[in-house]
Amino acid sequence: MATGKETTRRAFLKKAAVSALGFSIVPRHVLGGPGFVPPSEKVNVAIIGTGGMGMRNAQALLNEPEARIAAICDVAERTDLIAYWYRCHAGRLPTQALIEKYYGETMPGYRCPDYEDFRVMLEKEKDIDAILCATPDHSHAFVVITAMRMGKHVYCEKPLAHNIWECRQIAKVAKETGVATQLGNHGHSGSGIRMICEWVWDGAIGPVREVHGWSQSRHWRKDPGRPSETPPVPAGFNWDMWLGPREFRPYHPSYAPYIWRDWWAFGTGSLGNLAVHNLDGAVWALNLEHPASVEAVTTGGVDSEVAAFGGIYTFQFKPRGDMPAVKVTWYDGGLRPPIPEGLDSDDPRQRLGDGGDGLLLVGDKGFITCPSNSGTPRLLPLDLHKSYKRPEPTLPRVKGHHADWLSACKGGPAASANFAYGARLTELVLLGNVALRAGKKILWDPASMRAVNAPEADAFIKEECRKGWEIG
Repeated sequence: MATGKETTRRAFLKKAAVSALGFSIVPRHVLGGPGFVPPSEKVNVAIIGTGGMGMRNAQALLNEPEARIAAICDVAERTDLIAYWYRCHAGRLPTQALIEKYYGETMPGYRCPDYEDFRVMLEKEKDIDAILCATPDHSHAFVVITAMRMGKHVYCEKPLAHNIWECRQIAKVAKETGVATQLGNHGHSGSGIRMICEWVWDGAIGPVREVHGWSQSRHWRKDPGRPSETPPVPAGFNWDMWLGPREFRPYHPSYAPYIWRDWWAFGTGSLGNLAVHNLDGAVWALNLEHPASVEAVTTGGVDSEVAAFGGIYTFQFKPRGDMPAVKVTWYDGGLRPPIPEGLDSDDPRQRLGDGGDGLLLVGDKGFITCPSNSGTPRLLPLDLHKSYKRPEPTLPRVKGHHADWLSACKGGPAASANFAYGARLTELVLLGNVALRAGKKILWDPASMRAVNAPEADAFIKEECRKGWEIG
């Protein structure tokens, strides 16, 4: 039962249409100088999952004046990620230390509560307004749906879910609850993706009939099948809770803390990890939703346990309004699209993407390419880039991905990568994995949520969950 104080505060946050521009009841210069946000106006955020991405999100939120990190939760006290991409120590204790040091500079003795079980945290910490979910993929749906049903605003790292059925459920609950949501594909809040949309809608390259997206990302796990060794679970690590909705299996460092993305049980491979970033511009600009068919081929075959080392995924879309049919192709594992005729790959001005990752839209009159995360786009060939008169911006710009969500939490417009959009984007990407694991080209019926020619795909569209972790 909420106290009168909590009710008043929540009502304020819900009703105050406060944007990142900074309106407040009392002028900020009176309260604490330019940019100061009084504590009563801050969104109290709890971080669930303080591994590599959780630590990065904590650092980002500490720099957001509209937010206060009110609590954290992780199944691990400490996580050593020095040898991996994040190059840091993460987990509850390092993240807690980071937060307390930062806030302690202005609030001596500040304590950030830490929890092992997010359900306990949400029950005990009554002041939490919102949660940021940065757990491994297989836990996303259970965490965010639980939080939304408790009335919490939710930011979730990408991909939004582990399977297509979960995407649908998350979108449904988000609509029912009306909470503010945001998918963690941070490029969606940049100016680059908005320029891509505006150029396409302005007809800069004519009708778009092909899209190519790619990432050089490769996997860490090289051996097929589950490991046979059963080393002890590290101290301070709740392995059973980390497994969450998945059936029990013995702990192995090949699963956690980092290589889980390579395992079908926990991750979604390079496609789920990076296509959500690099195809985002095409999905938004071309209004892509449900493909008619999806086909996948790999460089190393299909394994029932481990995601493909590299692959090519082809999505066929029917015409949409005045937009023609379009073929979207994704490449990973070091594979790349062919260089379009007329472009010089040795000329850095005509380079596609950023060398390792990128997006290419092929139109009747030219090309749009951009680096990873829908970064700054370029028109090709060069004479088109020089001659094209850029249209005036038509899409609103935002100050940042977290700021966009925090503004929505406080009554502002819906965040641009809200779960209605995020579920659509994630579902599209995950269909590539469904086709890969089914081992055939699938014909997709979005209404029934089935591959009509491949009943064997049903097991990948909706997965079994352990008792106690079901999503109702």
